[in-house]
Amino acid sequence: MKKRYNSFVGYYKSKYGSRLQKIVIDAGFTCPNRDGSIAFGGCTYCDNNAFHPSYSTPDKSIMQQMEEGMEFHRRRYRTADSYIAYFQPYSNTYAPLERLKELYAEALSHPDVVGIAVGTRPDCVDEEKLDYLAELSREHIVMVEYGIESCFDATLERINRGHTFQHAAHAVKMTAERGLDVCAHFILGLPGESRDMMLESASVINSLPLTSLKFHQLQIIKGTRMEREFETHPEDFVTFSLGEYLDFFVDILERLRPEICIERFAGEVPPRFVKSTPWGLIRNVELLRLLEKRLEERDSWQGKLL
Repeated sequence: MKKRYNSFVGYYKSKYGSRLQKIVIDAGFTCPNRDGSIAFGGCTYCDNNAFHPSYSTPDKSIMQQMEEGMEFHRRRYRTADSYIAYFQPYSNTYAPLERLKELYAEALSHPDVVGIAVGTRPDCVDEEKLDYLAELSREHIVMVEYGIESCFDATLERINRGHTFQHAAHAVKMTAERGLDVCAHFILGLPGESRDMMLESASVINSLPLTSLKFHQLQIIKGTRMEREFETHPEDFVTFSLGEYLDFFVDILERLRPEICIERFAGEVPPRFVKSTPWGLIRNVELLRLLEKRLEERDSWQGKLL
């Protein structure tokens, strides 16, 4: 039976003929809302150590990270034939173009690497950098992933993003115009946003020329400013049980254009980084099974309400 939502894994497999596995690379970048260029402290919810694997550390060369990551994934995903070097932590276009060329070329020099995915911020790209990525895409797979997080400027200001939604829309448009695959990240449950506001975001997201989407439920990471905010003003946060989140995400899927691929709909953070794991230690593969089951129970599918 055809899936009730547009799976990103299925998109890549149909486009390139095999499973492609991402290997996370930490190339030692920072962000402009960390180093004082536009702000200090970074995003209020962020501790990058909670979001990338142990083999990926900036003290290792890119080649060493690739080799260790491949070994890890060969044990976990035996069906992976080729790999994508995923420049993930922090803002991976936040450097002079010549430096970016060196880093991307090193990753692409590995014989088993067929492309790169570049995680970055909308205010850390320009025409010249995107032209270079478009040039790379003639011979390699290239994906640009933007952390957007919210469609509301008040939220973006509150979480210290340091950019507006208009910045994000402009960056996505510039990237898509060059024929590059574009992914956007959004967080569900940020402070000050109601369920209705989050649902309204779907129509805004639909207006962007996106290839794929990653959604994460907000997780309160120890030691972050958001942890203190959550303790002081819990009434500003919408929280979800697992069942509530599944139903809420189905509500969002029903409002999303069916051609946008869903790469992730919930996130995993190692238990040591959070005070509690309200959903238990549930893995992404089980979450996907539960989402598909809930879609069947509701006889629903991506784009149903459009």
